[in-house]
Amino acid sequence: MKTPKDAEDRRAAKPVICYPNDTLRRPPLEQYDRARASAREVTKVVVPPREARHFHVSAGSFFRITCIEGAQVGDLNLFEARHLEEHFYSGKTRALHGSHLHIGDRLWSALPWLRPMATVTADSLDWYGVDEDGARVHDVIGTRCDPYTHHLLTGEDYHRTCHSNLSRALAEYLGKPPSEVEHHIHDVLNVFMCTGFTRDTGQYFMKASPARQGDYIEFFAEIDLLGLLSACPGGDCGAEHSSDSAQCYPLEVTVHAPAAGMLDGWYSPSVNRYSRRHAPD
Repeated sequence: MKTPKDAEDRRAAKPVICYPNDTLRRPPLEQYDRARASAREVTKVVVPPREARHFHVSAGSFFRITCIEGAQVGDLNLFEARHLEEHFYSGKTRALHGSHLHIGDRLWSALPWLRPMATVTADSLDWYGVDEDGARVHDVIGTRCDPYTHHLLTGEDYHRTCHSNLSRALAEYLGKPPSEVEHHIHDVLNVFMCTGFTRDTGQYFMKASPARQGDYIEFFAEIDLLGLLSACPGGDCGAEHSSDSAQCYPLEVTVHAPAAGMLDGWYSPSVNRYSRRHAPD
């Protein structure tokens, strides 16, 4: 097709941020840091390689995901603890904060609730920034590895994808068969995953995670949460993400509750006000 004469003028249009976030209420990170300093561990869950586990976090508590043996990517799902329909909305989180999350960014819930579920409060990989390939860490781009796409691309059946693992973990929690609950599994926060888009084709790419033993990311729970975490079968995702040959390690989730009085003045966010005023009939 013939290139128009004004092609360069069209390409020269200035980018405009779709969702300016300067009007969002800023999380009180200093208060969270003080509360975390007094917090005591109340729960510890170890997620074995190529498996997933569930965990609970009360509003006003912290949860930390740690690489306890080596570089390992994790896929995180979050739900309102009593209502699975309110779950993490990776697309809107990406629109509000960007393709990869950093300290102070929040994980938002699905419509019509659209409220903060958790806030990133600490990250040992915050130093990574953007590398020469345009890659960053902790993405809300990828959907999660799943057996359907794997079969579509390879013709093979693989049952230890993150979608499969998360489905089994939720099934165990609810006491139901995985086939009855997998529709609740949603797009994830790819914890420790190093990703970006290729410059020439715009394809989603991954590279070996910069995480090492002891690296962590920590969150403050803004509401009561049910969490699901899968230790990706791709390990550090330096080669592939649906594999029985990649070196994989366990992940650990620890939940910490702050001392009484450390969150005075803090309140758990209510559901989106538009939802309360203008819910569809």
